[in-house]
Amino acid sequence: MDLYIVLGVEHEASEGEIRRAYRRLARRYHPDINPGDRGSAARFEQILEAYETLIDPTRRSQYDAGQPVARAVAPHGSGFEGFDFSTRGVDYSASFGDLFAEVLTERGARRAAPQRGADLHAELALSFVDALTGGAHSLPVTRQQPCGQCAGGGRAHSRGAVCQMCRGAGAVRSVRGHMVFSGRCSGCGGSGRQPARICEPCGGSGHEMRSETVTTRIPEGVSDGSRLLVPGRGNAGTDGGPPGDLYVTVRVASHPVFRREGDDLHVSVALAVHEAALGARVEVPTLDGVARLRVPPNTQSGQRFRLRSQGVPVRQGADRGDLLVEVRIMLPKLLDERSKELMREFGRINAESVRE
Repeated sequence: MDLYIVLGVEHEASEGEIRRAYRRLARRYHPDINPGDRGSAARFEQILEAYETLIDPTRRSQYDAGQPVARAVAPHGSGFEGFDFSTRGVDYSASFGDLFAEVLTERGARRAAPQRGADLHAELALSFVDALTGGAHSLPVTRQQPCGQCAGGGRAHSRGAVCQMCRGAGAVRSVRGHMVFSGRCSGCGGSGRQPARICEPCGGSGHEMRSETVTTRIPEGVSDGSRLLVPGRGNAGTDGGPPGDLYVTVRVASHPVFRREGDDLHVSVALAVHEAALGARVEVPTLDGVARLRVPPNTQSGQRFRLRSQGVPVRQGADRGDLLVEVRIMLPKLLDERSKELMREFGRINAESVRE
């Protein structure tokens, strides 16, 4: 087999002439142009072998000298699998890519992979008591959702209208030299119907921004800065992908009476001098109402007492934290001389014990 005859060139042919001859023959015999034609596939193998040999100066010299020239990889099959275009001297970009761009685009096109929608973040303001008691709370969210007009497709379809580009055939033909190519109509995607118009409400994006009210369950005892997950309430996905999630950051307002530390609550109560000295029972505010605390004699200002299970409800459990009561001794206002004299007498009697 004379490789020059296979390509139809003279023995003195230049590299450019060899390349042009290969392109011309490849347009006619390539397996992708003649699917299922074994004769064309065999002929293309000969053409490819001749091109690989004659385009490489070293291998061409060996061939012209009558020396055996081994192929790097033996071709097989009726397509182009088995041909290593990138490593055996074939100018793939100049031959295959230029000649069959439409074929590869049509056959190699893939639908975009489904993409998950973006996550959204929002804040929910709660009162101190609502954060401790929990429950269902609603918040407004504006998020990207599938367009109601085109159902996320981005196109407004015209049913029954014939595509003007292919006249309803679903395919178009193009001529290059002596070759005729046939491929799926790019105007209608092969359906034969009139090309879809861009959906006006969403501008072709397939999405539109809509506001809605999202209800989320707040657990008991949620703390300020906690982040809660609401699955599937983020932006809509693309190409059939799932929606993202909504993350809600809780902001808890302060309370005029209670102060929170972890699962415990702190509260201060006023104590008169005589109550601190003699002992007393005082009322203490709690989440559930009012509790009575017994203060022992000789209680000092700043001393703390613990009321068990009167604090913050523990999340995912039946227990509660504690309520820590700090007493503050309040001095009375001395409005008359009798009161002042009694305080002076009290000071004289207890002068040493007060300074210990």
